[in-house]
Amino acid sequence: MIIKPKVRGFICVTAHPEGCAAHVGQQIEFVRAKGPLSGMPKRVLVIGSSTGYGLASRIVPAFAGGAATLGVFFEKAGEEGRTASAGWYNSVAFEKAAHAEGLYAKSINGDAFSDEIKRQVIETIKADLGQVDAVIYSLASPRRTHPKSGETFKSTLKPIGDSFTAKTVDTDKGLVTDITINPASEQEVADTVAVMGGEDWEMWIDALSEAGVLAPGALTVAYSYIGPDLTWAIYRNGTIGRAKEDLEATAKRLAGKLAPNGGRALVSINKALVTQASSAIPVVPLYISMLYKVMKAHGTHEGCIEQIERLFAGHLANGATPQLDEAGRIRLDDLEMRPEIQKEVAEIWPQATTENLAALSDIAGYRSEFLRLFGFSLPGVNYEAESDPIAPMPSHG
Repeated sequence: MIIKPKVRGFICVTAHPEGCAAHVGQQIEFVRAKGPLSGMPKRVLVIGSSTGYGLASRIVPAFAGGAATLGVFFEKAGEEGRTASAGWYNSVAFEKAAHAEGLYAKSINGDAFSDEIKRQVIETIKADLGQVDAVIYSLASPRRTHPKSGETFKSTLKPIGDSFTAKTVDTDKGLVTDITINPASEQEVADTVAVMGGEDWEMWIDALSEAGVLAPGALTVAYSYIGPDLTWAIYRNGTIGRAKEDLEATAKRLAGKLAPNGGRALVSINKALVTQASSAIPVVPLYISMLYKVMKAHGTHEGCIEQIERLFAGHLANGATPQLDEAGRIRLDDLEMRPEIQKEVAEIWPQATTENLAALSDIAGYRSEFLRLFGFSLPGVNYEAESDPIAPMPSHG
C-alpha cells in the first residue's frame, strides 16, 4: 500500500515503515559520529523504549557503548491494509541495526504496568543477560490499570486550584486561540499521579531487585520536565507536575534502596521537545514552536538523541560524576532555561496570532518534527512507493 500521513488532532494514525527506519538510522548515525563512550552500562533495560526519549535511550547505550538492550513497549503490529504504530516500526529498525552490529537486542510488547510483563522481562533477563546494569524508565501513557487492585486510572492535563487561560495553537491548522482549562478535582489529581507518578517505576525496581536481576551498582534513571513560567500553570503546577513531583520523590526512595548495593536512582529533567506525549498538552506546542525558533537561532537546539547522548557523555559515562541541581536532579533542560532564551520566548509569546505565527515561531519545524515521529517528512524516502505495512520483529539467534 502507499502510506500517507493521516493526522487526527494531536496524533497521526498512520506510520511509514521505511520512514521510521530512516529516522532511527539518522539517530544511530548521530551517535556513531559522536564516537564511543567509555564506562557505559553493558546490559540495559529500557521501559518505554519505542519512541522519543525512550528510543534514544536504547540507541545511545547500544551504538556508543556496545550495550545489550532489552526494550519494553506497548505498540500495535501492522496488518494487511493497516499500518503498525510508529513505535513498532522504530523498534523493528533498531533491532535490525543492533543485530547487524552483533549486539543483543530484544523487545517485549505488552502493558508495562502489568505484573505479567514484569515477570516476562525478569525471565528474559535471567535467561539471556543474567542481570542488568541500567534501567531507564521512560513510560508515557494516558491510562494505567493497577496490577494489584485492577482499577484503571486516567490522567488529565489540568491546572490545580484555579482555571487557566492562555494562548494555544492547533498545530495542524495553524490557528492561534485562547483556551481556558478548568481546574482538576482532587480525584483527577490523584488519578494522574497514579498513572504518571513514580509508583510503577518503584514496582519495577522492587521486582527486578527481588528477582536478583539488578547488578551490583545498577543505575536507574527516569525522565521528567519542569518548563518555564509560560507553561507553569498547565504543566509543573498542574496535575502532570504533581505526578512529576511524585516521580522525583520516588527517585529519592529508590536511591536509598539501591545505595547499600552501590546503586543509584536519578531523575533527568529534559528539554521540551515534539513527542507524541507533549503534542497532547494544551499550550505546550505553541511554546515549543517558539522555543525551537529561538534555540535554533542561538545554535543550541537539541532533539531527543542529542539530549540522551549528552546525558550519558556528560553525566553517566566517561567517568563523569552526575551534575545535580539543588533538588538532586540532572538538568538537561539547562540550555532551554537559559535566561536569554526564556526572555526571547516570553517577548514573542503575547504577540503571536494566527496571521503572524509562521514568522514568529518555527511552526513549520514543529509540523515537520511531528510528522517525522511517524516516519514522514524524511529525506531520501520515496513516499510514492508501495510499502508493506507488515514488518515482523527480527528473529533472535
